[in-house]
Amino acid sequence: MDAPPPDTGSRPAAPAVPAGGGGVLPRRVHAGYALGSLATGAFGTVPGLLLLPYLTDTLGVAAGVAALLVLLPKAWDVLVNPVAGRVSDRTRSRWGPRRPWLLGAGSALAVLFAAIFAAPFDAGPAAGAYVAVTFLATATAFAFFQVPYVAMPAELTDDAAERTRLMSWRIAVLALAILISGAVAPMVVTAGGDGVAGHRWMGVFVAALIALGALGAFLGTRDAPTGAVGQTEPTLRAQLAVAAGNRPFRALLVCFVVQSAGVATILAGVSYFAGQILRDPATGPTLLFACFVGPALLVMPLWTRAGARLGKRSALVTASLLLAAGALALVAAPVLPAVAVYALVALIGVGYAGQQVFALAMLPDCIAHETTRTGRRQAGVFTGLWTAGETFGLALGPGIYGLVLQLGGYVPSDTGAAAAQPDSARLGILLGFTVLPALLIAPVTLLLRRYLVAAPAVAGADATALSGKDTTRP
Repeated sequence: MDAPPPDTGSRPAAPAVPAGGGGVLPRRVHAGYALGSLATGAFGTVPGLLLLPYLTDTLGVAAGVAALLVLLPKAWDVLVNPVAGRVSDRTRSRWGPRRPWLLGAGSALAVLFAAIFAAPFDAGPAAGAYVAVTFLATATAFAFFQVPYVAMPAELTDDAAERTRLMSWRIAVLALAILISGAVAPMVVTAGGDGVAGHRWMGVFVAALIALGALGAFLGTRDAPTGAVGQTEPTLRAQLAVAAGNRPFRALLVCFVVQSAGVATILAGVSYFAGQILRDPATGPTLLFACFVGPALLVMPLWTRAGARLGKRSALVTASLLLAAGALALVAAPVLPAVAVYALVALIGVGYAGQQVFALAMLPDCIAHETTRTGRRQAGVFTGLWTAGETFGLALGPGIYGLVLQLGGYVPSDTGAAAAQPDSARLGILLGFTVLPALLIAPVTLLLRRYLVAAPAVAGADATALSGKDTTRP
């Protein structure tokens, strides 16, 4: 039976109710919620991986222009995400405030993603404009899926340890989604005949992954506890004021946005690095992704234990430094054997897994901290700003990488294969894939000195270890 459409009117918000009591969630909710990362992982990976080379090497768009076409539609989400948070906070339906958006916006996201690569034009300015418009629409649909999705953990359980377990499931599926979409999507392009035709088939493949993830999250959380969302803020300015009053959230958000830009430069450079540095455009991207994501799937339980032992903040710093060190070491790739290059990429993947799981596990703690501090549950406000920042960071990475290509004199092509490149362009490809992300990821961890949240009362666990606060250091 179809549910009534969500009510997003301006009626006064209902009082918040406890999110989940003791907080322990059944495994089916863990798995169901995690499936949503098929959608977020596919959309977060494939445009950053393939859209820039699609524009430069298939549609013949200059690297600088392509960088703007990739950056601007996702930067639009900086404005849209807070709106999506406010709207989902006000939603009233039999499915709760968040789940209607998982189904509706998730379905729209899948259709629109396929449309990005279904260009009716083979090359030229019209093709570039078409990609920009459809990418803008897709980014908007993604905002209305991701913001409610990210808001759910703070309302599913009050237990900080349970939120970490929930995030571990989510990041494991996210890693799987990145592996499938990032490694298989280039293979689908090749199997489909490369060029525009191959990218059309790839768009359909990734759209199917997105639809599966959205439907899985919607159905998998149908029995999960949901608290009625409390008071919300009527304007973006008011939402920013709420976030400004939450010092741990400010520190965590800025750190995560800058680090997302660093990770996104790595994603944007995979195809270029494989083709121009490793000289393996056919299998290189798939191998790089397998080495990047495979270890992440294996080490997730180890990161969970490290978080309980070190505290989330210290574990996040450790993972970030590991990620940056691996990226910086890759600057020697032109003189390293291939096996050493792939080993360093695996090291980056280990760091990336920890960086993602602890940042996302610390976000619900910031929301719970705000609820304790003010008595108001406003998960949509914080997740709206969070996803706006994350989306901007993920868009900024390809934009910066495209600018580096332009400055290096990268030669575009409309043949579906990269043109011969000058040494300056190859140097830009290398530095943009290695030194640049390391500089974005490591220094910003200093901001986490400002991340201090009150240790929650957690039954059966060490509350200090599970909080973001590290009381063993000044």
